[in-house]
Amino acid sequence: MLRLISKYTRWLHTAWPAGTVEKAPKVNDDGTTRVPGLRVVGDLTGVPLLKFSADSGARSVESILQEADFEKGKAGFDFDLVIVGGGVSGLSAAIEAKKAGLNFVVYETSAVLSTIRNFPRGKPIFTYPSDMTPAGELRFNSSVKEDLIDELEEQRSSHGIESVEANVERVSREGGGLVIHLASGDHKKAQRVIIAIGKSGNYRKLGVPGEEMDKVMNRLIDPREFAGRKVLVAGGGDSALEAAVSIAENGASVDLIHRRDAFSRPKPDNIEAVEKLAEEGKLKLRMSTSVKEIVENKVRIAKKGEEDVELENDFVLTFLGREAPLEFFRKSNISITGEFTGKTWSTLVGFFIAFTLFYHWQKGLWFSNISPGHLSWMVSSVGGLFQSAVDSPKNLLHHIRIGMNQPGFYYSLAYCVCVVIFGLRRIKRRKTPYVKLQTITLAVIQIGPLFLLPWILLPWTGALGWWDSGFGAMIGDALWPDGSYWRAFGLILAWPLFVYNWFTAEPLWGWLILGFLQTFVIIPFIVWRWGKGAYCGWICSCGALAETLGDDHRHKMPHGPIWNRVNMIGQVLLGIAAIMMIFRIVGWVLPNGNWAENALNAMLSGIPVLNWKYAVDVWLAGVFGVAFYFHFSGRIWCRFACPLAALMHIYARFTRFRIFSDKKKCISCNVCTSVCHQGIDIMNFANKGLPMEDPECVRCSACVQSCPTGVLNFGRYDTKGVIKFDSVPASIVQMAENARKADNAKAQVR
Repeated sequence: MLRLISKYTRWLHTAWPAGTVEKAPKVNDDGTTRVPGLRVVGDLTGVPLLKFSADSGARSVESILQEADFEKGKAGFDFDLVIVGGGVSGLSAAIEAKKAGLNFVVYETSAVLSTIRNFPRGKPIFTYPSDMTPAGELRFNSSVKEDLIDELEEQRSSHGIESVEANVERVSREGGGLVIHLASGDHKKAQRVIIAIGKSGNYRKLGVPGEEMDKVMNRLIDPREFAGRKVLVAGGGDSALEAAVSIAENGASVDLIHRRDAFSRPKPDNIEAVEKLAEEGKLKLRMSTSVKEIVENKVRIAKKGEEDVELENDFVLTFLGREAPLEFFRKSNISITGEFTGKTWSTLVGFFIAFTLFYHWQKGLWFSNISPGHLSWMVSSVGGLFQSAVDSPKNLLHHIRIGMNQPGFYYSLAYCVCVVIFGLRRIKRRKTPYVKLQTITLAVIQIGPLFLLPWILLPWTGALGWWDSGFGAMIGDALWPDGSYWRAFGLILAWPLFVYNWFTAEPLWGWLILGFLQTFVIIPFIVWRWGKGAYCGWICSCGALAETLGDDHRHKMPHGPIWNRVNMIGQVLLGIAAIMMIFRIVGWVLPNGNWAENALNAMLSGIPVLNWKYAVDVWLAGVFGVAFYFHFSGRIWCRFACPLAALMHIYARFTRFRIFSDKKKCISCNVCTSVCHQGIDIMNFANKGLPMEDPECVRCSACVQSCPTGVLNFGRYDTKGVIKFDSVPASIVQMAENARKADNAKAQVR
């Protein structure tokens, strides 16, 4: 049984890549931070490309010059601008500052452009996108390390940019400006500061005995120095693979080890080069292997399920990446993504308490006698101004007033307000036709079928007699008998997300038929054709709130293999819902089915704390699902626990929907994975050119929209296996590229 569960779990969730997202300083889209006047540019904004780094550096200076409270040469400041870091982004910012006549300084701990200087000899330089012209005057034409350094040095010299060697320990906001604290003990005051240090923190270590030996290195300058030597290269990224290839091609005996069973981060060209050398016997590729100990002339390595192996060895090169200089940002009062501070915990507890009270009130469990509709001032106001209207059941105002006496009315109204307000913010932030159309659709469904219909329109039309005779009576008796208009939520929220239309004392054949078609015909079809997100991202009210109110928090979703197992909570709830349905059917069919009836009632609402209404509706979907929006992403309920999503995960294993990628354009920046609030490791698919088929996807388009190189596309396979891309644009980069192509075509015609 356990083996069967394990196979099912793997088939559904754990077979997919589960890469994690590195911690980084919290930086807004324009580079600003929580500290006024302090900006972050370059690699730490999330895109490790030279052109993007230069662009961010130049634009930061342009933005500073437009700020109303910035004044060149302002008294009381040592500098108008301090630039920390002399890499590409820092140099680009310095050139723009020089042009603007600012009093500025560039602080650098070592040599300017030191990151590029430390690249291996002859390293190819990736200057994608080729047709992008970054802001500012810094330009890139060379494609090899040495030529690029000469090119950048020439531009630096021609603009008269010099750096001051200094180690900046932190930056603080004091007296209307920014104080730069140097390791020497000196302090400088500036109006603005640009942090352009990149990932210049400490190199990650293996954490094994012998790692401090002289033969262990974390940089490769000239691969020719290792000719004829036995070298072990540890790592699974581009740097590790490029180093292994260059050393092997220069006559060294190379063992490349990686702790995982497959490469997920490197560019496809690097993986192909390694595999080719391995096939030719010029390089030994050791996957699922780790270093255990380093000694003078040997290295001991271990592979899971096998005995340790000792290799003769002259040098060990580790390329495990660098840790971002997080301590610098902590000291500078800049928050770190995914890091909980005392303030974070206090706000989490506060939200938890507030939403616990709110959802117990909304479900009528606590404070049921309290409703804004019962407040004397509101009743008096409405009654005094529109007394005849509110007293007449045939008047719309009457039903608005009746609704105002129920907590659920305010809950649905608040939902609508949040979806509209934060939806407008989302449209403004993610400027694509896809996001605009999706957000408007979600808002219309939330306002219409999920608010106006059950709370106002159905009660009003019922009072007008629409459901009393003829065809109207057939509909009324089948869907909302005895004025149970709350059942209309089931028109959108299908079983088992909304279970109560199915679990009635006597069969409601209208809902049984409609519900069966929803859950087992309509939804499977749209999932098969357009993916799970066709419902979760375009119809469901939970998705509406997650995509609007939760848009700013999508990067907070936990990633990794452990969390992929947590996805199975939804399968457990789906199983419980199925058991309840079986009890319901037994209670209807068998003449002595009272035991099933009693069991169902107990599971629905009879057992304190453990019943479905309390455990699922109040706690999982309510308190945890919404209170944790602001700390764990707006999709925490949708991903981990929603039983309807769990059912659609099964359907989605057979879908034709995919996220397709152009692997040649992928730079492995991990932006797509970091913004996925379903925890999908999208980059792992993208840099291999594989169609993304993780069933968790909700078609939010954040990965497509955020990709800096326009790698991703929504699409599906048609009946002949041909890829059909979505017609509604979701990528800003692709929209710009298409616009340029259209302009060029028009120009050629002219």
